[in-house]
Amino acid sequence: MDKALQLMIKTEEKINACAFTGHRELGEEFSPRRLTYAVKKCIEEGACVFYSGMAMGFDLLASETVLRLKKRYPHVRLVACIPCYEQEKHFSQADKKRYVDVLKKADEKVMLSDHYFKGCMQNRDRYMADRADVLIAYCKKETGGAAYTVGYFQKKYPTKRVIFL
Repeated sequence: MDKALQLMIKTEEKINACAFTGHRELGEEFSPRRLTYAVKKCIEEGACVFYSGMAMGFDLLASETVLRLKKRYPHVRLVACIPCYEQEKHFSQADKKRYVDVLKKADEKVMLSDHYFKGCMQNRDRYMADRADVLIAYCKKETGGAAYTVGYFQKKYPTKRVIFL
């Protein structure tokens, strides 16, 4: 290989897709500005696809952040990963409205099951993690869905990056 060609090879792996995972309840220390910064940074590094699990709390806020940034970065796509039919059934009225608004604006909707079953949320989490180059996580507990997703991602893809907020 000639030296000019060697110089053009980048050692950093380009990212294409990001997934979100986080808690339903956001603590006082949570910073929406840090979330926006993390999403922008991923876009600037090449990410154009963002996977959201569409749960209350962090997922919906992350989805809304991507949709807001689409005005500046129109090539970006939001994929709504719905674990089961009627995921939003037990959401508050306000969160149901946000959920419907995000779904209307999402570029793609993936329904992973037509019914709820034990493990369907983890099925959704693995689906997103298996397609992501980077995981953006708001994970403050060692148990629960966010911790499961972070653990799965780090174990299966030890060379991929997790951005903790």
